[in-house]
Amino acid sequence: MKTNEWKNLWKSEEEKTFAGWDFSYIDGRSEFQNEPWDYKAAVLSYINSSTTLLDMGTGGGEFLLSLSPPKGSTFATEAYLPNYELCKRTLPAHGIEVRRVVDDNELPFEDNFFDLVINRHEAFSVEEVRRILKPNGIFVTQQVGGQNNKELSTFLLGRTPKIVDRTFNLANSSEELVEAGFTIIDSGEYFPTLKFFDVGALVYFAKIIEWEFPNFTVEKCFDKLCLLQEQVEEKGYVESMEHRFFLIARK
Repeated sequence: MKTNEWKNLWKSEEEKTFAGWDFSYIDGRSEFQNEPWDYKAAVLSYINSSTTLLDMGTGGGEFLLSLSPPKGSTFATEAYLPNYELCKRTLPAHGIEVRRVVDDNELPFEDNFFDLVINRHEAFSVEEVRRILKPNGIFVTQQVGGQNNKELSTFLLGRTPKIVDRTFNLANSSEELVEAGFTIIDSGEYFPTLKFFDVGALVYFAKIIEWEFPNFTVEKCFDKLCLLQEQVEEKGYVESMEHRFFLIARK
């Protein structure tokens, strides 16, 4: 395939629409390595029929519903308006109350309200989480660390994006929780690999993850994409390093 054909193909991927948080479009064209811990199992171990539960940044609520959480004592927050409106239509029928949050430092809940607060890939204020948890309440979170896709982003853009906090990691987050009065029960950090089996899948991904690939376009990064195309032809894939960490803490 000639370079002008590559460009046309990659531009068509760049223009694809994306809804929710569903990457099924690149299933089979990419491979995400799983973390060594089981976030869902960890969360379920703290849920019983009397648990008062908050899911921070619930997205479309799919994960929360998979937990079959206790009706009438489960709450969800969401900042992104289309997802919030979706959740308002779907979650109340399952006994889940949805509230919109626009400021991590102002959660719309009373002090000492929750037994369990869960958070997967959502920003949070340690002090606010502490405020809304009951004494001995549990916080379970999985986060995307500051080194996520750093090398690939730097290669494509020619610089390391400043929009991401590169110091966001397990050690610093653990220290912040301990200083706020939490006890760490369990933790882990991992750097899984992400493989793209064609450059078009990478283009689709980079356009969506705009905070890690700011101002990415096929036009601006075309020469670098061509070099990655050579990698695909030689190795069969382009590889990136992701960054995840996991914490369970007790107030």
